[in-house]
Amino acid sequence: MNPPTIKDVAKAANVSVATVSRVLHNLAGYSDRTRQKVMQAVEELGYQPNAIARGLVNKRTQTIGVLFPHVSSSFSSDILHGIEETAQEKGFSVIVCNTAEEGKRTLKYLQVLREKQVDGIVFTSEVLKDEYYQAIKEMRVPVILVNTMSQKHMIPYVKVDDRQAAYHATNYLIQKGHREIAMISGSLKDQIAGYPRLEGYRQALADNGIEYLESRVAIGGFQLERSRDAMKKLLTEAPPFTAVFAASDEMAIGAMNYAFEQGIKIPDDLSIIGYDDLKFARMVYPPLTTIHQPLTMMGRLASEKLISLIEQSEMQVSSSIVSHQLVERQTVRSKP
Repeated sequence: MNPPTIKDVAKAANVSVATVSRVLHNLAGYSDRTRQKVMQAVEELGYQPNAIARGLVNKRTQTIGVLFPHVSSSFSSDILHGIEETAQEKGFSVIVCNTAEEGKRTLKYLQVLREKQVDGIVFTSEVLKDEYYQAIKEMRVPVILVNTMSQKHMIPYVKVDDRQAAYHATNYLIQKGHREIAMISGSLKDQIAGYPRLEGYRQALADNGIEYLESRVAIGGFQLERSRDAMKKLLTEAPPFTAVFAASDEMAIGAMNYAFEQGIKIPDDLSIIGYDDLKFARMVYPPLTTIHQPLTMMGRLASEKLISLIEQSEMQVSSSIVSHQLVERQTVRSKP
């Protein structure tokens, strides 16, 4: 059985198709009684206006495309929670695309979002390459960046100051008496979260008169498994250290896991601080001291900015640097 059409509604309510359309789009030119007849017919028939067809009238589909490099990660799901909450409140649906590592599927998904005629795009956590920018520009829809920014293109973004937050984390370890501090970093090619966090770590060391040693930095690539390898490398090859700054909670937990296997007690033998404050940072033992990024709030803010551009309640929106916080738990101890 075919789903009911707008013609079926018009016939049941004994009005024209144009009148049904006017009622459904809240336009003027009909009586209250007519509106009631149309809405009753809609309900009785179970008619659902097609989003694309509605879009032909208001030129919108009420959908937002969101691009993530790792949809399954706790990090992405926290941001997505904020995006979806605000979108739902404002009558928008969300299409989520997993662009995979290093944006392998980004262009493909931008083409899919173009075909779906999304009203706007939230682009998260990866570098906005020229070809992505070009593809979005051709779509002629607004875009907001989350947890990333573009030096080249003037696109509004929502993010934490990664360099400053990494400086804060490293400086905290120094204040606790640690001077031999190692780091598990993201990829240094990553200009968004990898390199800036390393810079923050280096600057904190320099400001406290501590020499930076490249041998005390290992690459964990923001992944659990690789961070175990990074910790192994530090413990076997680096000069001795009493504390570690891991540039993400996942890497901190991978490092803790490997340390435990080697009989190293945290924080008695080694202090560790993470970055992100994901849910499982509270659940591991001992609970992880970390840098809190307000991920859900960042998602909400991005969604609000994007929808105000789509609905043209604002012609342009500003970028937002949101503040981080250091959350003290139980993985850092003062060095005697």
